[in-house]
Amino acid sequence: MSRHQRIKSKSGYYHVMVRGNEKRNIFNNEDDKQRFLEIVYNKKEGNRFYLHAFCLMDNHFHFILGEGTEDVAKVMKRITVSYVYYFNKKYKRVGHLFQDRFKSEVVEQDSYMLSLARYIHQNPVKAGKVKSAGEYRWSSHDCYINENNYYSKIVDTGVILELFSSDKEIAKQEFKRYMNQEGDEIFIDLPEEKEEIDEEAVKELIRKMLQEREMNCDNGAKMQLPDELIKEFKVITNLSIRKIASITGMNKDKVNKILGS
Repeated sequence: MSRHQRIKSKSGYYHVMVRGNEKRNIFNNEDDKQRFLEIVYNKKEGNRFYLHAFCLMDNHFHFILGEGTEDVAKVMKRITVSYVYYFNKKYKRVGHLFQDRFKSEVVEQDSYMLSLARYIHQNPVKAGKVKSAGEYRWSSHDCYINENNYYSKIVDTGVILELFSSDKEIAKQEFKRYMNQEGDEIFIDLPEEKEEIDEEAVKELIRKMLQEREMNCDNGAKMQLPDELIKEFKVITNLSIRKIASITGMNKDKVNKILGS
């Protein structure tokens, strides 16, 4: 089947979304997210593009991207190719990391730009990771409020702040207020899907991983697994923290702490 031709933005602004192949994680930890943003920063050199908003989730990311000297397709190719090289080398893997081509939609109106930025920054809130958009480290939200934020060097905040006020301090306060409001707009996204898994097959996988380490394979309700095995298990299966806790019988907070370390 032939690919559909991308719609060309008259304004040069795009909403870009990329997801992991087979819904798997593209970021396994904070180091991966940090490296990805460093790649984005390096690829921006020479005004090749402008980044007005971003949010990195575990298995996908969102951008509001403005074209500079390069078009959106070339920009995304250079970013994703560099990151895949890093990721595959680090985790000693081969093959595709991202699913198909990136998805994109044009951003032509100021009101659409604002509601899109709100939607992107509220992704972690809707996913239950944080209670407010400003709490999430891996989005551009704080770059608009705090110029000392390390990632401010990546984000071009002027375009969106100017839509609120020509006075920068007023614009920051209005931005913060707007980002915390509820929005009902619909954008390209990942549909929420029910997590289906063969629990017996997963438990068998755990037993094999334990056997490889010459560790006791306890068939009881609770499995006391070493931290490194939990991390490896997460990478292989991409199961949620809730599901891992349910299958192993471990405390959900403990699993969360292990995977966040």
